[in-house]
Amino acid sequence: MSSILESVNKRTQLVGQNRLELLLFKLNGRQRYGINVFKVKEVLQCPPLTGLPKLNPYVRGVAHIRGTTISVIDLSAATGGRPIEDISNCFIIISEYNRSVQGFLVSSVERIINMNWEAILPPPQGAGRSSYLTAVTEIEGELVEILDVEKILDEISPVQTKISDDVDEGLTIDREENFHIMVIDDSSVARKQIIRSLEPLNLQIDTAKDGKEALDKLVALTSEIDDLSKEIPLIISDIEMPEMDGYTLTAEIRDNPKLKNIKVVLHTSLSGVFNQAMVEKVGANDFIAKFNPDELAAAVNKHLSL
Repeated sequence: MSSILESVNKRTQLVGQNRLELLLFKLNGRQRYGINVFKVKEVLQCPPLTGLPKLNPYVRGVAHIRGTTISVIDLSAATGGRPIEDISNCFIIISEYNRSVQGFLVSSVERIINMNWEAILPPPQGAGRSSYLTAVTEIEGELVEILDVEKILDEISPVQTKISDDVDEGLTIDREENFHIMVIDDSSVARKQIIRSLEPLNLQIDTAKDGKEALDKLVALTSEIDDLSKEIPLIISDIEMPEMDGYTLTAEIRDNPKLKNIKVVLHTSLSGVFNQAMVEKVGANDFIAKFNPDELAAAVNKHLSL
């Protein structure tokens, strides 16, 4: 276990290569789950937890770790399963999503595997807990489920999606223009959050659940239009997505003469200094960390008002 804990902080960044590394873990039972290592800050043996009044029932308590108080969410209970009973031998995966740090209580942590995003697929229809899955993959002949963490967190502590009055009043976009944009994210909750935030801009919004689906839609439209940016001037794309990540999608757009003028805003819960370098490398126009409706609306306003 110590080698796993050490390696979480030493992984080579793989963004831009359409690759990722998954930390495998289990909840109750034999089913394996995965979480992107980029979102993992550390893995710890579960420390003593302190209960607080009026906590969400899926929050088992708070942990005090190096001077910071972190909420610990029982992932099994939060996804409709049985609560993890004996936490004395369990672990918490401390992760950062949408500018907040939280701990996920899991029964065991296994190892880290290196994969290509092409091997990460949308969940099959009718799969167990399908509403909480954002993707699946196969490892050693077994199905590994990747949970929609943004959905879980939104159910526990919903994010604010309304832009502030000050930002709304300062928007310079021509709302009568009814601009056409595309939103790409593998989380259905994240797509809805973005759409709600951008309602005041009076946009036509198409959606796609991953980079491959988005690219296929865009390329299909080029059969009728030589410069698609005149029809769809902007896309907002997540980075982590099954089959094709946002960096690879951006690079594909820049390499296609009929798509290259579309502006791309990468909108992701990933954090770190490597993001800005990758934004420049693949030719994206902007990078915004999830989830701040004011920043998102301001960025869309900026790129559509130029």
